[in-house]
Amino acid sequence: MSNPTNNQDQGYSSKLVPPQPQFYVQGSSEADDDRQQQPLSHSRTTSGVVSYVETPPITPRSTTFVNTSNPFSPPGSTISFGSSIADVPAHIGHHPQNSSSSHFPFPESRSGVTSRTTSVADLGRFSGNFSSRPSTADFQNRGSTARLREAFTSPPPRPLTMMSVAPTAKVERTRLKSTMLSAKRTLEKPWLQERDPYARLAYFITYGVMFIGIACGVVRCYLGWKDVPLIKSDLCLVLDEEFTSESGVFGENGTFFREVDLSGFGNGEFEMTTASTNNSFVKDGYLYIVPTLTSDNLGEAAIQDGGVEYTNPAHDASTTISNIESDSDFDVDAYTRACSAVSNSTAGTIINPVQSARISTRRSASIKFGKVEVRAKIPRGHLWPAIWMLPVDNKYGAWPLSGEIDIMEARGNGPSYPRQGTNWVRASLNWGPLTWLNAVAKTYGAWPLRRGSYDTDFHTYALEWTEDFIRIYVDTRLHHMMPVLTLNKQSFWQRGDFPSVVQNGSESIILNNPWVNGTNAAPFDESFYLILNVAVGGTNGWFPDGAGNKPWLDGSQNAMADFWKNRDQWLPTWPTTAEDRALVMYVATTSIRI
Repeated sequence: MSNPTNNQDQGYSSKLVPPQPQFYVQGSSEADDDRQQQPLSHSRTTSGVVSYVETPPITPRSTTFVNTSNPFSPPGSTISFGSSIADVPAHIGHHPQNSSSSHFPFPESRSGVTSRTTSVADLGRFSGNFSSRPSTADFQNRGSTARLREAFTSPPPRPLTMMSVAPTAKVERTRLKSTMLSAKRTLEKPWLQERDPYARLAYFITYGVMFIGIACGVVRCYLGWKDVPLIKSDLCLVLDEEFTSESGVFGENGTFFREVDLSGFGNGEFEMTTASTNNSFVKDGYLYIVPTLTSDNLGEAAIQDGGVEYTNPAHDASTTISNIESDSDFDVDAYTRACSAVSNSTAGTIINPVQSARISTRRSASIKFGKVEVRAKIPRGHLWPAIWMLPVDNKYGAWPLSGEIDIMEARGNGPSYPRQGTNWVRASLNWGPLTWLNAVAKTYGAWPLRRGSYDTDFHTYALEWTEDFIRIYVDTRLHHMMPVLTLNKQSFWQRGDFPSVVQNGSESIILNNPWVNGTNAAPFDESFYLILNVAVGGTNGWFPDGAGNKPWLDGSQNAMADFWKNRDQWLPTWPTTAEDRALVMYVATTSIRI
């Protein structure tokens, strides 16, 4: 390191030693060893403080050069860099004493071609005041006063680094003119002088069609809203049951009464309906209809081959009134089938293996035109829950001549069941001119639950019924299970399009209109009552053969016995708790139109 005291003795000009590059060049001589032992230094400022090679070199303040080469750029023979000057050959070091020019490392002339190939240190000198600040050479003859004043001047701009951006001047660009336009003549705009009549016509046609489309959409929406059939007259409340007490539901003059039957209700069902509180009861404001196993009461042996004749304990005619038509003679065979069963393994007959309940409002409430709402949750398992209605009097004949209204039917099989499980509910109307000719296929529908199933929550099942229309829906009118049926435009005889003659085996039957004396709404122009039940199995096709590993066939003579023998297939689908296995309701209302 140089001694500052010695520098002052040598004069001010000796302090301005140009910075020496730090390269190592092949072929350097050993003649400059003495000079190379001295550390390279350069003046960072014009003050008396000496800066060494560890700091960046300072370039002149001017931005113009004659020689475009950078004196700080290493020659082509450079192979490495180092921090020690001992590695630099003597003939490569640039020094004023060794240079032919007194203005080393720059030419004497400051005019000429502007250099753009300067080093990083050079770029830092482009900004700031180029002419106001004197160069380093101007301070060679100054005294101590100049050096003192120089110490208070602002420091030079910091050199640019690799991450810095040199300031650039904004370039003014000349906007190009179109070669297709002539400046000698004026552009012609004929559309300003005379308008095209067809353009105006196209304008009115476009916006006219848009207006007509919007107007037609508004009219269509209005007519659709107006054509929605509604019950326009007032309704009178006939039944409003919230299931607050057992006696109010099943007691004397109660809302519902329990129907007792073992016949299968014409569907070949495998359950017997009882008056037991095990199968129908009220609890905490809810009505439960729960299926149970008959073997829990009689034992398994008695069901299959006990030689037992089972007679329902509640077998009086009042509890089986639904199986005896009010306008017909007493049918002993029907009464016996409804109230007793015999198990015999040889004959293949068994006692109904399941006990359930069927309750109705036949004694308490019925309506002819009005509205019915039932809030319910369907059960899980291989079960058949239903909310439906039958006529009080079979005015037009036996079922289905007098009609049947199914507000809700479902299968308790899970959502994976291929023929609509618990995620579907169905509604239908049963009607026809003969007992074995049912036109239900013309008046039915179903509604799915896209996310979830109907056994996990309560839903409102509703019927709206007038002499003009019938609507059955779940939760909202938009979710109609069956399309709205208009009754005032055509009769059910016309709707059925029945042939004049049908064949029953070898017998030909001439069909006559059984509703000829009724209205267009016949047979649905009489009073109907409400029924709630949970059925199990059956041979009427509600559970199709081959669907969901069904363990019996509808055409088999021993379908009920097959059902019981294969109970290991359907019994595991029954929930263990009665609440999940039951059809649960907490409100039922019936209103009649007045």
